[in-house]
Amino acid sequence: MATQICPKCKADSFTWHIDDELQLTKWGCTICGYLAYEDESLGRKCSHCGLETEIRLEEKQNKYWWCSSCNRISDYE
Repeated sequence: MATQICPKCKADSFTWHIDDELQLTKWGCTICGYLAYEDESLGRKCSHCGLETEIRLEEKQNKYWWCSSCNRISDYE
């Protein structure tokens, strides 16, 4: 599995796996320990790069859009 740029620490160490118990995709950084969950029913075209690679991530305190292609973060509206 390819790694992505972590939205928190910006290291190339952000990976995902399916959490069968919670039935969610769990994203985690192996460097800083950041953890977020993806709602796979929500995805959209990135307004910056134009690709269909923007997903909604949710953490303890925050929900936001994150593009896995250009690594941009946008507020969840």
